[in-house]
Amino acid sequence: MNLVALDLENLPAYKLGEWKYTNLSNSISQSLVQDESQEIVIHKNCGEICEQVENILLTGEDGKIHTPHLKIILEDGAKLTLVERQDGKGSYWKNMITEIEVGANARLNHIRFQEDSAEGVNTNLVKIKLSRDSFYDGFALNIGSKLMKHEIHALIEGENAEVHFNAINLFNERQHGDTTILIEHKAQHTTSRQFIRNLLDDSAQGVFRGKILVRESAQKTDASQLINSILISHDAEMNTKPELEIYADNVKCSHGTTTGQIDDTSLFYFQSRGLSESEANQLLMQAFVDEVADKIVDEKLQSLVKEKVKLWLQNIL
Repeated sequence: MNLVALDLENLPAYKLGEWKYTNLSNSISQSLVQDESQEIVIHKNCGEICEQVENILLTGEDGKIHTPHLKIILEDGAKLTLVERQDGKGSYWKNMITEIEVGANARLNHIRFQEDSAEGVNTNLVKIKLSRDSFYDGFALNIGSKLMKHEIHALIEGENAEVHFNAINLFNERQHGDTTILIEHKAQHTTSRQFIRNLLDDSAQGVFRGKILVRESAQKTDASQLINSILISHDAEMNTKPELEIYADNVKCSHGTTTGQIDDTSLFYFQSRGLSESEANQLLMQAFVDEVADKIVDEKLQSLVKEKVKLWLQNIL
């Protein structure tokens, strides 16, 4: 896969279809200095079973442009749970490329915590290739950064392969978060799942664009996409564009999206049982996103995600 990082001198215009709503040039300081490229390679051999969770940390430094290149390669039959943590201090641009290859009958559980600084910008282009009988289970918790764009292209090349993308996006103040996903089914009997929930407060803006592309060769595809958003503030905004593009005639595909506010009837029910308005809101919103967190197989990581959500809700309510 030939991937090219974005160039500060030639940033994409937010009026372009793939960058609509996401004004990158308006968010990046022109005074940033290019840092050295950082290549991180995680390679698991054929049949290697990693019992322990592995962690990597990518930190942004004030005044710098970082261009990390993460390569994750699982050979046939390998299994790995990887936690990718993103943070930083000050104003910076973390302009990242991720390449993932999942071999035959291999499994990758990939949990991503994006907690960059309030002045940081995080763009991440992710390319994934899946072989036969492989499984990629991806989860992202996006809380930090001034502007975030997480762009994913998953290519399912082998029969019986399966890919999941689950995410919780929590944005407030003037944060902007953009998730763009393309899942391309090229082989028979393949499965994909997308389940994303968003909470937006203050003047935060969210964007989701997701396409399920089923090639003619991908008969018996089973694919679904669901995006739900709650606008905590009347000034928050969510833009969604789910898409299906199907060229096979024996498939099971669905997509759906909802955007709204907390139901007044549910809020009244909990308040009538002694909870304050803030407590009732927190309980309902925690339950809303916990449905996504429950998809995480590792119980400790699942609990960690729920705790981070709880702290975020306590800070804004």
